[in-house]
Amino acid sequence: MNSKRENKWFIGSVIGFMVTLICCATPLLVIVLGLFGLGAVAGYLDYVLIPLLVLFLILAVVTFKKRNPPSIKKDCCSS
Repeated sequence: MNSKRENKWFIGSVIGFMVTLICCATPLLVIVLGLFGLGAVAGYLDYVLIPLLVLFLILAVVTFKKRNPPSIKKDCCSS
């Protein structure tokens, strides 16, 4: 049951990372904000999107490492 929860966190963090990357790397968000008359907010997007990008990347890495712990074989090469 715990692995399903970690799987949801991993999928959510990867999706959040991709959405933030698309909004940060392409002018998609600027165009959408311009359509709604919020073009003046576009200058401040970097202060929000780049920390979100870093946050989602860290969350994805942490949940990935929790999902796949390193395997330690004790019977191999022990003297």
